[in-house]
Parts: sequence; structure tokens; C-alpha cells
Amino acid sequence: MKTLVVGVGGMTNGGKSTLSQSLHQQIPNSCIIAQDSYFKDDSVVPVDSSGFKQYDMLDALHMDTMMSDVDSWRRDPESFLKQRGLNPERTAQSDHEAVFVLIVEGFLIFNYRSLNELFDKRYFMEIPYDVCKRRRSSRVYTPPDPPGYFDGHVWPMYLKNRQEMESMVSGIVFLDGLEPKEELLAAVCEDVCQEIERLRGKLQSGCERD
Repeated sequence: MKTLVVGVGGMTNGGKSTLSQSLHQQIPNSCIIAQDSYFKDDSVVPVDSSGFKQYDMLDALHMDTMMSDVDSWRRDPESFLKQRGLNPERTAQSDHEAVFVLIVEGFLIFNYRSLNELFDKRYFMEIPYDVCKRRRSSRVYTPPDPPGYFDGHVWPMYLKNRQEMESMVSGIVFLDGLEPKEELLAAVCEDVCQEIERLRGKLQSGCERD
């Protein structure tokens, strides 16, 4: 059994969740851990001087819990899949050639050093400011974004977090979130599947589900 950890990061509403779900559907023995599932309760998220909740920072997340789940997958990915109601796929290759893939998705996954060090592949979805703002305004959040939240907190924090990420992380493949979803998926899936075949130690064509 071999394992592969894939990070799909990016800005808010950049398309990272869509790409992650599509990858999961294409790649056998894969599962997703999404960073958005680990936000702390709204009551404990700090507020800045402008009255904006500081959600776009690591302190707003239960990163210790997220790391515990990642470590649980690393210890026994097959059991982890079963616990989530996913059935590991048995293919023609022997057990030692089976590759389990963890897709970690989130907006700050590359800024958390101990998590970033686990990634074998790193992808970052990006879109222009105006598109990001338009998409963000069309979504309903709980709690909802207050007036001025995007320009007063979300975008400045994205720029800050991105600068920090680029100063500490290498090997990130940046993806244009305005490209057709099918093309983005095909490119990333091909890259990941090549790594899967490398781990298996032999070359086989494709890795789509039968």
C-alpha cells in the first residue's frame, strides 16, 4: 500500500472545492478533507478594529483537529475510507501496488507548516479580484458577510496570506480558475495519475473508475 497527499488550495470562491470533488470522483481510493469543516464557533472568532470577524486566518480554525484527521488517514487510509462510508476499490494490482489518495482542500492549507510538509502535490486556484468579489457576493454564508467585509477583510487577508505562502512554500502549481473546469480537471488529474503510476512502479494508462 502506498499513499499520496494532494493539496488543492486557493482563494475564496476560486473553484478549489469543485476541482477537489471532481478529482475525488475520478481517482479510485481517494477521499477529501476540507479545511472549511474545521472553523471554530463564531462566538470565539476574534474581531478586528473595524468590527470584522477574523475568519481568514489560521486562528479561526481547529487546525489541531484537522491534523488529527489527516494523521488518522495516514496511519490507515483503508479504514479511514470505510469510516466515511467509502468502499476501497480492489483492482487487478496486488495490495502492495494499491495507492490511496488524500485530497486536502482549503484556503490556508499551505500556510500551516506541518500540514504543508505532507503534500506530494500542490495546486492553487486563483481568479481576478472582480470575479472573486462577484462570486463571493452571490453566496450565502453563516453568519452572512457584513457590508464591506470583502474589501475590508477578505481580500486584504488573501493578499497577506498569499504573500506568506509564497515566502515559505515552493512547488505550487498555480491554476487559472477562469479556465474551463473540464480542462483544469484533465490537467490536474493527468498529473496526479502520473504520480500514482510512478508510485506503483509501473506505467499504466489512465486511472478513471471502471
